[in-house]
Amino acid sequence: MKTFKGLFVLMTCCVISSVTFAQNFSSDSKKEAQAPKKWFEKISLRGYAQVRYNRLLETNDKVKCEQCDKSWGENGGFFIRRGRLIFSGDISERLYIYVQPDFASNVSNSFQHSLQIRDAYFDLALDSKKEFRLRFGQSKVPYGFENMQSSQNRLALDRADPTNSPVSNERDLGIFFYWAKAEIRKRFAYLVSSGLKGSGDYGVFAFGLYNGQNANKVEHNNEPHVVSRITYPFKLKSGQIIETAIQAYTGKFVIEKNTKNKATESSFIDHRVAATLVVYPQPFGFQAEYNIGEGPEFNPSTTTTEVKKLNGGYAQVMYRQKINDNHITPFIKYQYYNGGKKHEIDARRYIVKDLEIGAEWQLKDYFELTAIYTISDRTFEDVALPDNHQTGNLLRLQAQFNF
Repeated sequence: MKTFKGLFVLMTCCVISSVTFAQNFSSDSKKEAQAPKKWFEKISLRGYAQVRYNRLLETNDKVKCEQCDKSWGENGGFFIRRGRLIFSGDISERLYIYVQPDFASNVSNSFQHSLQIRDAYFDLALDSKKEFRLRFGQSKVPYGFENMQSSQNRLALDRADPTNSPVSNERDLGIFFYWAKAEIRKRFAYLVSSGLKGSGDYGVFAFGLYNGQNANKVEHNNEPHVVSRITYPFKLKSGQIIETAIQAYTGKFVIEKNTKNKATESSFIDHRVAATLVVYPQPFGFQAEYNIGEGPEFNPSTTTTEVKKLNGGYAQVMYRQKINDNHITPFIKYQYYNGGKKHEIDARRYIVKDLEIGAEWQLKDYFELTAIYTISDRTFEDVALPDNHQTGNLLRLQAQFNF
């Protein structure tokens, strides 16, 4: 009997201990579940890479585009155009960070695939809905739809000369203010995530100050560039989305000159204004931009760089078709530009008339193959080549890997 009572007491104690342990364990688990994440646990990692070959069916290896793709033409071959990792995330309720290094930056024709920062910016939300934001750091300058559009999403392999020449590599160091209603910010996000080739969320209204010498370059004067942009993605009752925009910037740019250039000044007026129209491919689409302005341009007749008027734009039609889990998007793009390129030696003089006929095949979300036949007519002149007009055709191929 005593043994039975002892066992009963022991079992009772064990049950009480077990219940107490379970309660404590449950309480500790809830505390752990409710514990806030560390900032580094909120960072996501993604990336993409692009491998190109541009020499198929080439008719003239003197046709080149330094700004577009350094593997064009003579001595070009297989080429890693981009190799990027993107670290991003909301590390607090009001702070978002975005850091994007590129492992395939090309410092020169002989020094390729170097590591370079593309983006390193920090968004500070000024309200709980994050409709008002301040962006600090190196990021894309809000000028032009195609400039804002990631190369991961763009159909053409390169951005158009007329609207990309204002900001080489699309980026610079500065501070930018962005505003958009929460519902419109969701629409911007949808235009990218749905595969409709959106430009991303750079606000309905943007205003900013930036150095003006382009990304990863030191400032050469004490006069920042000023930029502003207004855009809006209208959604029709049919579901079709049409986006329009107007943007402008002004400042002074310090060029790099050949020693034989007779220009006495290195700092030049640099300002432009551009208009944008985008009809998203549902399934037919249309995209066009045009800009005018003034800036430095080499004059071969006087062997000097001077301020001259410039103008140019592009137009693109496309059709997006889903086949099983794949998307195929054929397109045609034409561009024209008459003006200088301030970030190239002597602010090279350009006259560009290019036609591109191509198609993008997107296999699910991890692989894309793009083929483009380019018919090019380019004049690009500086002190070293004061009379240089080249025409030619080539087939360009790109494999893109998303991860």
